[in-house]
Amino acid sequence: MTTPAAEPARGVFVSFEGGDGAGKSTQVRLLGEWLAARGREAVLTREPGGTELGRTLRDAVLHGEHVDARTEALLYATDRAHHVASLVRPALERGAVVVTDRYLDSSVAYQGTGRELGADEVERLSLWATGGLLPDVTVLLDLDPDVGRARLTGSPDRLESAGDDFHHRTRRAFLARAAADPARWLVLDATRPADELAHAVRERLAPLLDADAGRGAP
Repeated sequence: MTTPAAEPARGVFVSFEGGDGAGKSTQVRLLGEWLAARGREAVLTREPGGTELGRTLRDAVLHGEHVDARTEALLYATDRAHHVASLVRPALERGAVVVTDRYLDSSVAYQGTGRELGADEVERLSLWATGGLLPDVTVLLDLDPDVGRARLTGSPDRLESAGDDFHHRTRRAFLARAAADPARWLVLDATRPADELAHAVRERLAPLLDADAGRGAP
């Protein structure tokens, strides 16, 4: 199958990945505050759930009736296709910095490896759904799944309750993907203090933002 090439985008696209409890939402918020202080438009979003349709799909896939692994993967791909077409690409095209809590690497790790559907197949599905759009930087907040689950509050959703083997497989999948593409990935120890992690993310992004501003983005 031929994957369509991504259309040119002027902004900067950043994704945060990692297991549950790793602190992704905190780092997304801190990065958004830093970008705003630099005068950049920051679009903070998440998958699933970054759009109205995405919120409906999020509730269905995480809290609705049981679905098999293939249906689960297709629901995530549906959310991602709509998310990119309606929110991510338009924001990038106007020069914004888009920061998302999870993107296609989560599907490859969770459904491809965790659910054992095949990482390559799930990746091809997501690349087709998004027209080949990949983040400029993907930050992996790496954390032992046992530590991550201890940080969670409330009733676990479908993925959070998938079991120890599942979560250890997904962690290994994230680390393997990061090792295979260090130009895109930044791997950070999620046990470090939040301000240290935020500083490391800013250091990685600053040159990209400066280069983007030089291309004429706001």
